[in-house]
Amino acid sequence: MIVCSCNVLSDHDVRGCLNPGVDCPRTPAQVYRCLGCSPQCGRCARTIRSIMDAALPGIDACAGCPTACETHHAALLEPAE
Repeated sequence: MIVCSCNVLSDHDVRGCLNPGVDCPRTPAQVYRCLGCSPQCGRCARTIRSIMDAALPGIDACAGCPTACETHHAALLEPAE
């Protein structure tokens, strides 16, 4: 199923870049980068986060986050101009 119509990303694409390990994306913004694109409208970020949570249970996306996560991660998901 297509989860990001702006970048034409499917749930399969998102799961494909979620390989457990050091290089595994921890945020939706990192998933976009892993897939060679950037967020446009941002409406798919919650769906990508849900796919990440289901594919990598127990992974805390904000572990070691040096800033307040709401502010930090919201800035990463700002649509490109």
